[in-house]
Amino acid sequence: MGSDPKLSAVVSLPPCFQRIRSSAISLGFIMRMIIRAFFRLLRLVLTPFMLLSEKLSTPKAISRSPEQQAEIDKATENLALYQFRACPFCIKVRKEMARLGLNIELRDAQHDPAHREDLLNGGGAVKVPCLLITDDQGEKQWMYESGDINAWLNRQFG
Repeated sequence: MGSDPKLSAVVSLPPCFQRIRSSAISLGFIMRMIIRAFFRLLRLVLTPFMLLSEKLSTPKAISRSPEQQAEIDKATENLALYQFRACPFCIKVRKEMARLGLNIELRDAQHDPAHREDLLNGGGAVKVPCLLITDDQGEKQWMYESGDINAWLNRQFG
């Protein structure tokens, strides 16, 4: 069996070229860390503004009689929204919930390991927003995508 000439050429690089190759790998690692730190800082800076914007622009709930609202509250007992507090898509769903006057349990999948684990095991992915719908027989449906969730909420409660 003969050796591969391409492989022997890579293995027998002179030490100066091996150092250049090694420093290129290190530079790539450093750049990834800088980019990751930049986006974490950006998130840290933008989060308060996003939450303030949500607070200021959340619509008022639609008006219902106390009996109708009690009926809606009963229907929403089997719903839970897995979310990250500053996720723009989660904010979109929370605003729609507020507009419809829905009291749906909010589960923080970002900071609560138990909710994160439930979302991963039940829904199959840690992706938010995710609406957990449990029917009367105990069957669970995991609904992702803010547009789909808002459309379903409007069909059910709008």
